[in-house]
Amino acid sequence: MSETKPGPTSPTAGSRRKFVKSVAAGSLLAAGVPSRLAASDSAIRRTMARARERRVAPSDRIGLGIIGAGGMGMADVQTALRIPGVELVAACDVFDGRLEAARERHGDIFTTRDYREVLARDDVDAVIVGTPDHWHQPISVDALRAGKAVYCEKPMVHRIEEGHDLIRAEQESGSVFQVGSQGMSSLGNEKAKELYEEGAIGELNYAEGFWARNDPIGAWQYPIPAGASEETVDWKGFLGPAPDRPYDPLRIFRWRNYRDYGTGVAGDLFVHLFSSLHFVVSSRGPSRVQAAGGLRYWKDGREVPDVLLGVFDYPETETHPGFNLSLRVNFVDGTSGSTFLRLVGSEGAMDVTWTEVILRKNVAVDPMDAFSQEKMAEAAASADGLPPRVRMRPPAEARYEVERGYRGAHVDHFFNWCEAIRGGPPVREDAAFGLRAAAPALACNLSYFEDRIVRWDPDAMKLV
Repeated sequence: MSETKPGPTSPTAGSRRKFVKSVAAGSLLAAGVPSRLAASDSAIRRTMARARERRVAPSDRIGLGIIGAGGMGMADVQTALRIPGVELVAACDVFDGRLEAARERHGDIFTTRDYREVLARDDVDAVIVGTPDHWHQPISVDALRAGKAVYCEKPMVHRIEEGHDLIRAEQESGSVFQVGSQGMSSLGNEKAKELYEEGAIGELNYAEGFWARNDPIGAWQYPIPAGASEETVDWKGFLGPAPDRPYDPLRIFRWRNYRDYGTGVAGDLFVHLFSSLHFVVSSRGPSRVQAAGGLRYWKDGREVPDVLLGVFDYPETETHPGFNLSLRVNFVDGTSGSTFLRLVGSEGAMDVTWTEVILRKNVAVDPMDAFSQEKMAEAAASADGLPPRVRMRPPAEARYEVERGYRGAHVDHFFNWCEAIRGGPPVREDAAFGLRAAAPALACNLSYFEDRIVRWDPDAMKLV
């Protein structure tokens, strides 16, 4: 299987410069009325609508297994089951309480503490890997080699060097693999990509992204289940490839706080922003990474910062000019719950979320338009004493919003995965794309903990 590039090739920098200047005069900006991100704007959305109407043949039914039946894993299950023809048949977790909850909710399904028993089942066609980060790559590789399709939660790998083995397993198995950065399949991202490739913001020169949280759950202070104990938890199974240590419920149920199992705010949240940015501008990633931050508030024994800043240099490619990116995560933010991705170009800027795109233009008339400048000068010099005649100005902002009833990026992402399993279009976020999104995020951790600049080759996907 050949490597899938992150999205179709966008116009070159030169062709974007030739984008018709009438865009600035208002042809792209509807007159003050928000535009809807209609389902009909996307071929995938049309396919999705038809799929919901059809009856799924038994041969197209997908037997699903969940490996890692915690909060995110079971949220993924609930979303996957909204896709016609998907049935949950097996669940694996190292905590008995979660297996009991899965049986209570989903009936007579197979449950086990050992993920290999799920992979050995003939009725399991596909698995969701919703485990802590340090298990993502080993389980995904084993699942692909067992002939299962895989939906792996981001960031796909715990260490950068794990990525190439996973890419190889995907290619050799021929099975479908998708990373779970669900914003990749959002209407917001699709519209932003369309506008960018049309030249709506001119030449890209800067981008920024931001996540803000200030509540305990958002900062990973998850509750410890009352029934958790050394008897009800397979501690060795949780540790797996991580260093051995005595049972500690904080480490298993708040694993994101610890470097042996999680990847910090960069691996949890920066990776979403990288995925969206790379999709919108068809980028393979940065070449230079530098991070700063600290543990400012949640001093609860965690080993990772709760404020992290990343700065990235992107080299010029066929799909975009060289530009700079800055990313921020703040778990001590009074606004809470905020997130955005902003692309800034020579002619305007876009704020992008999964459900909305706001496009702002810099100027109404190109300052290099000599004809317009001459006419305005003539008007100003009029002998009749009247002030110069003013121009009609286009709206400074256009807002694109999803239509009411949008089922969300999470559903779209699972739909795309299931369609690929059934022989439809390939997924957008395969293992190569996933590594190019995960590696810069994990490089932030290297920069922060080792206090150095990290160099990354986005084409070879290797640290330099």
